[in-house]
Amino acid sequence: MGKTIHNMRPDRIVSLGISQVPEGRRIFPYLTVLENLDMGAFLRTDKKNIKKDMEYIFDLFPILSQRRNQFGGTLSGGERQMLAISRAIMARPALLLLDEPSLGLAPLIVRQLFEIIKKINIENRTTVFLVEQNANLALKAAHRGYVMENGRITLSDFSENLLSNENVKKAYLGL
Repeated sequence: MGKTIHNMRPDRIVSLGISQVPEGRRIFPYLTVLENLDMGAFLRTDKKNIKKDMEYIFDLFPILSQRRNQFGGTLSGGERQMLAISRAIMARPALLLLDEPSLGLAPLIVRQLFEIIKKINIENRTTVFLVEQNANLALKAAHRGYVMENGRITLSDFSENLLSNENVKKAYLGL
């Protein structure tokens, strides 16, 4: 949106509508699931909608509802990733940045997570910028894709075009 953000404080970036879920499932391990979600909504003042959004999170990730009073540090890796994404969603971002959301997760959890990422994009009208080494899965979930090599974008196109691109298939999709 034309604003330089690299020198901004994190709370200012979030107030602009940007939330990030960094690689490594960073959550607050000594806070409960509910407290972690409250932290995601820290800058919000619309209490009624915060409660509604928390129920939306529990619809997306029913396991988090069951674990709402459990400390974040006691969750499994997949549950921590769900919590990290959920905490970011609680800020109601216009742009959600996800860094390697599938890292270290079981294939079944990864498929479920990507379905939910697509749902977040469509239902919330949230732009999702996804960095993911599982190129096949990422391109199937995305509208557009970008291929980066050594920190530079070397190719960009609609995802379906990248999925059928012979060079992409050979180099990144193992086909």
